[in-house]
Amino acid sequence: MENTFEIRLINEADAHVVLTIYKYYVDHTIISFEYEAPSIEEYIQRISVNTEKYPWLVCLNNNNIVGFSYGSTHRYRTAYQWSPESTIYLAPEFHKKGLGRILYKTLFEILKLQGYYNVFAGVALPNQKSIVFHQAMGFEEIGIFKKVGYKHGNWHDTHWFQLSLNEYKPKPTTPQLFKDVVQTNEFVTIMNSANTQLNKL
Repeated sequence: MENTFEIRLINEADAHVVLTIYKYYVDHTIISFEYEAPSIEEYIQRISVNTEKYPWLVCLNNNNIVGFSYGSTHRYRTAYQWSPESTIYLAPEFHKKGLGRILYKTLFEILKLQGYYNVFAGVALPNQKSIVFHQAMGFEEIGIFKKVGYKHGNWHDTHWFQLSLNEYKPKPTTPQLFKDVVQTNEFVTIMNSANTQLNKL
């Protein structure tokens, strides 16, 4: 059987599998600061609200979802609107295969297309693999929130990273909603390129 990979947009039918991947990290790690995974109803609502403004991508191996990545609001004051946050999760058995790099790069290219200028990522510590991964993706280390989260019996720092997407200009235009770029030729090119890269791994 041919081993195939694909990145595509999430849909509501994907919610159960995506939540299962996320639940592993909630239950067994400090990577997510949630104590309990959300219900499927809550998670579907999160997807629905998030995808009004930002891309949410899933990565499939032989039509089975093995990871996901999305942008989200980092801060809610108006002046922050050009600077979203990024999130990525892969099923543990698909780490270190190059999937995460392509999935994350695709997310950033779409955010850039929408007109965002920065992406921020917070890494709960300790997590050296994630630090190395974000550095390899071009993120700059910008600071540490010390003892900011308590989980699994310990206080944890969060290491923050920043990636610049666009040249900073005066009077930036408001970023486009995700739905307004998804039908563009540029978006189709980004997705086609990502899937070509995936299937060369």
